[in-house]
Amino acid sequence: MKVDPFLVEKWLNKHELDVEINISETCVDPFTLGEFLSLTDREGFFEDFSNTKLTYGHIPGSPSLREGLAGLYGNMGPENILVAGGAISANFLVFYSLVEPGDSVISVHPTYQQLYSVAKSFDANVKLLRLRMRDGWLPRIDELAGLVDDRTKLIVINNPNNPTGSLIGTETLHAIAEIAEDSGAYLLDDESYRGLYVDPDESVPSVVELSDRGIATGSFSKTFSLTGLRLGWIAADKPIMKEFEDRRDYTTISNGMIDDAIASIAVENVNLILKRNLGIIRTNYRILSEWVEDEPLIEWVPPRAGTLAFLKYKLDMPSEELCRRLLEEKSVLLVPGSCFDMERFLRIGFGNNTGVLKEGLSRFKEFLDHYR
Repeated sequence: MKVDPFLVEKWLNKHELDVEINISETCVDPFTLGEFLSLTDREGFFEDFSNTKLTYGHIPGSPSLREGLAGLYGNMGPENILVAGGAISANFLVFYSLVEPGDSVISVHPTYQQLYSVAKSFDANVKLLRLRMRDGWLPRIDELAGLVDDRTKLIVINNPNNPTGSLIGTETLHAIAEIAEDSGAYLLDDESYRGLYVDPDESVPSVVELSDRGIATGSFSKTFSLTGLRLGWIAADKPIMKEFEDRRDYTTISNGMIDDAIASIAVENVNLILKRNLGIIRTNYRILSEWVEDEPLIEWVPPRAGTLAFLKYKLDMPSEELCRRLLEEKSVLLVPGSCFDMERFLRIGFGNNTGVLKEGLSRFKEFLDHYR
C-alpha cells in the first residue's frame, strides 16, 4: 500500500517544538489539567480515581462518555457513538470500513489531507470537489453532482473547514445529503470544529441529524481544548456502526481509562467549556480581522467557524519559502499553502493564547514590511 507523505503533519512535526511563536495551532488554547479540573469543579478527580484498577476499559467507550457525546446531537443515543483515538483515528476507521479498491470517493479540497489521501492509499478513485476563494470556499452542488458515478461509495466534507474556516450552511448540507442518498453513498463529515462559530447567532446541524447515510466524526482536541487526551468519536446510524465496531477490533481495544474519565467530565460541562472557548476565538477573530484589513499584502475570505483562516499573500515567493524565512527571521510558525496543494496561501490559527496571536501578528507585519 502506497501512502502519500502527510504534508501538514510533516511540516508541523519538524518545526512546532522549536519556534518561539506558534500561530499555526489548530486547537483552542489547550487547558492545563489544573485549569480544566478547576473549571469543572473536579479538583479531587485523581483522589477519587486512585483506587480504580487500570485495566482495559469499555471497548466502545464508557457508558457515561457515549451518553454525553450522544447528547451533542438531536437524534443519537449511546449506541450510535463509538469512541476512537482522536478524530484522525475515527476518520481512518470510516475509510478502513467502507472503502474498497475501485470505489469512487469524492472529497472537498482544500481540506485535511487525511480525508482524501487515505482513500487513495486504499486504491479508491478519488475525485476532488474544488473549493474556491471566489465562492467563499464553499462547495458547488452542481459540481458535486457531476462527480458522482455508479461506484461512488463515500462523499467527504469537513465542516467547519480546515484550512479555510468556511462553514457549509443548512440548505447546502441538505442538498449534499440528498445527493449521497440518491447515489447510495455515505456522507462523512469531519466535524472537529463544530460549535466554534464566529457569529453567536450562527449554527448548523450535524450530517447525522439530516440523513441516515450521514457519518460524523468529532474530536476533543478543538472544541473541548483537550488535545492531550487523544480522543475522538464517530456518530452514525446503528447498522453502519456495526461495520466500524467490527473493524475497530483490529486497530484498538479500549482507550485509556483516565482519558475516558476526563472526557466524560468534559461532555458533562460542554457549556462551560464552550463559553470559555467561544470567548477566545471571538476575541482573537476581531484582532486578526483588524490586522488583515490593515495589511495590503494579505487578503482573505473571513472565516465563519473554527479556529483557522486561509490567507492569500501578494509576495512573489513560494509559500514554503515564505514560511521558512518567517521562521528564520522572526521565529514565527505558519503553515504554507503548499501543504494543502494551494500555492500563495498561508494557514493561520486564531484559537491560541491572545497574547501569542498579537505577538505573532506583530512579527509577521515586521516581516512583510521588510519584503513589501
